[in-house]
Amino acid sequence: MSPRRSVADALGTRSAILDRSVAIASVEGLEGLTIGRLATELGMSKSGVLGHFGSKEALQLAVLERAGEVFRAEVWEPVVMVTPGLPRLVALCEAWISYLERGVFPGGCFFVAAAHEFDGRDGAVRDAVEARFDTWTARLRKEAGRAVDAGDLPDDTDPEQVAFELMGVLMALNHALQLHRDPRAADRARRAVRVRLSPARTAGARESLGFGHV
Repeated sequence: MSPRRSVADALGTRSAILDRSVAIASVEGLEGLTIGRLATELGMSKSGVLGHFGSKEALQLAVLERAGEVFRAEVWEPVVMVTPGLPRLVALCEAWISYLERGVFPGGCFFVAAAHEFDGRDGAVRDAVEARFDTWTARLRKEAGRAVDAGDLPDDTDPEQVAFELMGVLMALNHALQLHRDPRAADRARRAVRVRLSPARTAGARESLGFGHV
């Protein structure tokens, strides 16, 4: 066997391990991954599985990276060519809602599940999960800021507050879909996004309710 073929085979095996691991962890959590289970399901030895990663923590981190690749392909890549600012922010939220609605991961949003599993712990996995949320919150905040600069959102809008509220809508949608199996949840999420990102309705709500600046 040529060295090139050996490397390709190794990469293919690693990819198969990661794909199966993502499917398991989506439903049972990253702690639900065991070397023995993966070896059995993939017809490999335990040492064969472990040899691709070195430790369970390294496997968990690699699974997070693979899940992140899927998320980027589903949520970010479809909107990267959309006009920055409000158009991209709206498209980004729609792509995110669609990703949850279609059940891309069998257990719902991989990162919401991982956050619930690791938010009270310390360590590299917890830090990696936090970094994912920080990255996506920053994307929302950046596009909200561009929308303000373009005059598509009121000039007193706080981009950080917009990002916080949109993250809340999307996490609530995941909860409603996964725990309650609510068939109306995606429509409710879309309505919440429209209300939050509609300049006229946002300004009108502040005035009618006597709210101060957002």
